[in-house]
Amino acid sequence: MERRYERNGIVITPEENKALAARKVCVAGCGGLGGGVIEGLVRSGVGNVVAVDGDVFDETNLNRQVLSNESNLGRSKAREAVRQMKEINSQVEVTAVEAFIDESNAEEIIAGADVVVDALDSVGARRILEGACEKQGIPMVHGAIAGWNGQVAVVMPGDRLMGELYSGEEDRGAEVSTGNPYFTPAAVSAIQVAETLKLLIGRESVLRNRLLMMDLLHHQYELIDFGE
Repeated sequence: MERRYERNGIVITPEENKALAARKVCVAGCGGLGGGVIEGLVRSGVGNVVAVDGDVFDETNLNRQVLSNESNLGRSKAREAVRQMKEINSQVEVTAVEAFIDESNAEEIIAGADVVVDALDSVGARRILEGACEKQGIPMVHGAIAGWNGQVAVVMPGDRLMGELYSGEEDRGAEVSTGNPYFTPAAVSAIQVAETLKLLIGRESVLRNRLLMMDLLHHQYELIDFGE
């Protein structure tokens, strides 16, 4: 095993690291959640990562989005993900898709992925992404943030969790009204990385049909069952 993965220890074995090198993950969104997820997957050795985002960095991203900096404001988030990840792990193939997820492109964008990560901030786009994953039989790792609060769930094809979580008609996530500090997307994206890796190497996840909700202000954590 290469020395870059030695500190994975027995958490991710050498055999599992070899398996990760042959896997593909599509990350929908390259902002606060997605940037952390992409970096975690690349550092862990996932062989192929697709970074999807139609947006560019602006100054309001600097407080939390790990891919943003003062020199890349105005640049494509997806292309910046590719550029920066090459400096971290040149053995990983990172591809940019400069587009927003919608009905016309979702299935094509995620085609061939072993896992899709929902790092979006639009409820409508999340529902579209879940539907595309269901049609193609791809697991989805959901994450969302709102102020001090965050949530993560593993959505297997057919689970249709987004309809239960987001029954209203709102299009933007709650982070628009509650604020978006650094630590919440950092915590949620780290858990999304862990759940994605578990799916890729065949470890059992306790978050299928369950929503992990976390309140980082009071450090309250709850698992909510959605049944099978």
